Amino acid sequence: MSVSAADVDFNNLGFTYMNLPYRFRAYYKDGKWQNEGLTDDPDLHINEGSTILHYGQGVFEGLKAYRTKDGEVNLFRPEQNAKRMTHSCERLLMPEYPVDKFVDAVKQTVVANKDFVPPYGNGATLYLRPYMVGVGGNIGVHPAEEYIFSIFAMPVGNYFKGGLTPTAFITSEYDRAAHKGTGANKVGGNYAASLFPGQYAHENGYSDCIYLDPVSHRKVEEVGSANFFGITKDNVFLTPKSPSILPSVTKYSLLYLAKERLGLGTKEGDVFIDQFDQFKEAGACGTAAVISPIGSITNGDDKHVFYSETEVGPVTKKLYDTLTGIQFGNVEAPEGWIQKVEV
Repeated sequence: MSVSAADVDFNNLGFTYMNLPYRFRAYYKDGKWQNEGLTDDPDLHINEGSTILHYGQGVFEGLKAYRTKDGEVNLFRPEQNAKRMTHSCERLLMPEYPVDKFVDAVKQTVVANKDFVPPYGNGATLYLRPYMVGVGGNIGVHPAEEYIFSIFAMPVGNYFKGGLTPTAFITSEYDRAAHKGTGANKVGGNYAASLFPGQYAHENGYSDCIYLDPVSHRKVEEVGSANFFGITKDNVFLTPKSPSILPSVTKYSLLYLAKERLGLGTKEGDVFIDQFDQFKEAGACGTAAVISPIGSITNGDDKHVFYSETEVGPVTKKLYDTLTGIQFGNVEAPEGWIQKVEV
């Protein structure tokens, strides 16, 4: 049974699944998408031979809807998520769900669940999870002939319990993804590979792992399921560049804002683990967290503290305020970044 909006405490939300009344769903069969629309069924009914079950042929995305001060609902650059899903589908030999139809499906899902978009002011949002999976009776290692595309939603709370607080991270000896593998695509296998090292980090008091490049293990690639950035002492926003890094919508938005709104230099390049001294601040960025300040990184016997282990740095704070201000409608957005949902 789906939840009722009247039973949701919007001021005390975590990041957990909720069975909302509606989700969007479409089916790919005989070479075309069909039976597209909203459904109240939260369960997928798939064949036991589906490629998603045996060979991991599945992709997903994550984005949010934001309630503004005047009661409107904003989407933040949804077409970028649609384009990234297209690239992920190409990598796994899955059919494209067109960008315009993707954005429309997101809007339909938000409108159908409009009572679950949290009120303005508490940092909560409506999180949307689009995904596509290969289904049907298959057993050989080859692409499926049938697919399901779907989007479900759930209200989620502010990622930062108690504020924008720096946390500790540890480098991992495990690789998240291989160069020329699927690291640059949002596919389930990348996250399955991160479960074991992520649990180790949590059990030892860290927020998550820092994954290093799989070739030399000398350069930072990703921070758990987020992208790394650092603010150098000469005011450059530096973020790693690698063929196995997921191209984060949040990261590229921050690169633009760092340059155009804060006047910082910007660069995508190598971030060596023995050169953390170049940074005065560091953070992880992504849809769920927006920005998570990095207080310290432990690598073997070495622990490097950035701006502070207890206080967020001023540049990181300004970036966070600017980006969230745009998303919630309080700061003027660059052209095309915000799409309104008619609720």
